[in-house]
Amino acid sequence: MRRFVPSTLTPLQADSTYGPPPETLGRIGSLEVRLARSQREVKLAQALRFNVFYKEMSAQANAALMLRRRDVDGFDAICDHLLVIDHDAEPQGAPAYRGRKGPAVVGTYRLLRQEVAERNGGFYTSGEFEIEGLIERKRPLRFMELGRSCVLKSYRNKRTVELLWSGIWSYVQHYEVDVMLGCASLEGCDVDRLALPLSFLQHNAAAPDEWRVRAVPSRRVPMDRMPAGEVDMRQALNQLPPLVKGYLRLGAYVGDGAVVDYQFGTTDVLVVLPVASINPRYFGHFGAPKERAPRPTH
Repeated sequence: MRRFVPSTLTPLQADSTYGPPPETLGRIGSLEVRLARSQREVKLAQALRFNVFYKEMSAQANAALMLRRRDVDGFDAICDHLLVIDHDAEPQGAPAYRGRKGPAVVGTYRLLRQEVAERNGGFYTSGEFEIEGLIERKRPLRFMELGRSCVLKSYRNKRTVELLWSGIWSYVQHYEVDVMLGCASLEGCDVDRLALPLSFLQHNAAAPDEWRVRAVPSRRVPMDRMPAGEVDMRQALNQLPPLVKGYLRLGAYVGDGAVVDYQFGTTDVLVVLPVASINPRYFGHFGAPKERAPRPTH
């Protein structure tokens, strides 16, 4: 277990180079995407995560989590929390994520920038994948971790997902992030039952050498469980979670090896998405990257 040394500053305060991002990062109808502005809103996101991960899916909660009924870990204090909020008076089945007053939190993503992570013990992802070597090789590129993504079931549609990605892209642009990475999960811990989607990812989305990262050796399970010629492409795509397929469409790579997360009941793969590799056709939705001044190399 890594030791966390949380900064006395919040992530938004911790880097004065850019200042805070815009208050609103996007809006479609009654739905707005923005960062959490208070601890109360973070708690609403944690309650949503608990509902999705521990009640709807197969994550295993300890006694403390069951009493709290919020998904909480040590990284929450140092991350920015991206929220999709429904401003309708009567949102679709979301009163539990409203608190006593205010709109409902119906989607969330946890964002951790490299400069904040390096002041506070590192990235969550490094507990599963050896990302430190990649970060060192790619300096001065700026990395950001994506994690703890979930959307309330009644809101899992194209509009909500596009709004989340619009918010992420605005955040990436504001902080001049060069590379996004994080753990993406396939539901289930039986890697033999996941042989088809894992093999598909290994044979069709493996990172090139310059971006390749291995799973932590003590936790690594091979992904090439079937020969490439035996992989039914259509069936494999049908078995991939929508989030993983979305990353692949954008141009993401997958790391070397998977990791079984027994607490969450998932098998995790590393996703690495350099901004420079994003398929240009998506810029019509989110806007083309802004030109940036060259950075000094170390």
